[in-house]
Amino acid sequence: MLTEIDILENEIRKQYPEVLEILLRDHTTQKNIFWATNNYEHFGKGYRFDDQILPELITEKNGSIIMPRVQKNKLLQQTRSKDMAEVFTPSWICNAQNNLIDNAWFGRENVFNTELEKSNDFKWSVNNERITFPENKTWKDYVRDTRLEMACGEAPYITSRYDTTTGEFIPIEKRIGILDRKLRIINENVENSGEWLEWAQTAFKNTYAFEFHGDSLFIAREAMLVTFIENYKEKFGKEPLLKSIQYIAYIISWNVWQMDGLKGVIPNSCGIVTTTTTNLFGETETKETPCEGCQKETIHKHNGTYCLIKDWPNKDLESEKKGRKIRFVDLINRNK
Repeated sequence: MLTEIDILENEIRKQYPEVLEILLRDHTTQKNIFWATNNYEHFGKGYRFDDQILPELITEKNGSIIMPRVQKNKLLQQTRSKDMAEVFTPSWICNAQNNLIDNAWFGRENVFNTELEKSNDFKWSVNNERITFPENKTWKDYVRDTRLEMACGEAPYITSRYDTTTGEFIPIEKRIGILDRKLRIINENVENSGEWLEWAQTAFKNTYAFEFHGDSLFIAREAMLVTFIENYKEKFGKEPLLKSIQYIAYIISWNVWQMDGLKGVIPNSCGIVTTTTTNLFGETETKETPCEGCQKETIHKHNGTYCLIKDWPNKDLESEKKGRKIRFVDLINRNK
């Protein structure tokens, strides 16, 4: 499982009890994430647009149903690109854009790698020197720095286990994702496994993403979990305990959530609200009210189910936060 780009659900269920169920959880609806695509409806009952993704639907004989986009047939790739505006970004572009963020954070360029161009085959040269930090910042500040990938797809900006356009597997030392960089910093500064786990949890708690389609969202969650396992095994020569894997899966299930990014709600949860009133003469009147947010394209006026995320307390910082739940939409300036 840890050397292939397609993470096998049967293996997750067999090796890590309860982890698959955690990765499928939606904390806003208290149900599972749902397909949010018609690409699977030909499989029959349970695979329609609004159906929840249940463990039994993607394991056993159905264990190869969900796969990375690069492994889907070309017609399906083109259909999703046309109908759903689904675009997957090459790793070299993800790297270049993540580098821009780090250039600003560190105040210098080429911190993690140097971008290369050779016959239009863009790559990067890894900086193998231990990362140093500006005078007013520490490695802990970097791990705690909160970052978000919008409409994340399979989350190539967060963890670059493989190039989403070519399917090429990328070894740990060459990865360029947001989470990959945080874990590299932890690997360079922490030797004790217990402390490593605590800081890895902090890294995951400060890495967020959302996605509309349930299959891509699930792949993103899987990739982040396997990235955790891979890094721990690379560092300590063994896999983390099951309880540690389950807790990371729990963090991921909160921080990488299903949402219509234009509305801030669960996909397709807006609709017409029907109300019935009775006047003084006993006559009833039925009124249908469409979603104001959808009509006016105002993100704070939708009648759908607004998505919840968790605002985690930060390690080593004084904070009154205890993992409180907040609506993502409330983080968006109402004046914009």
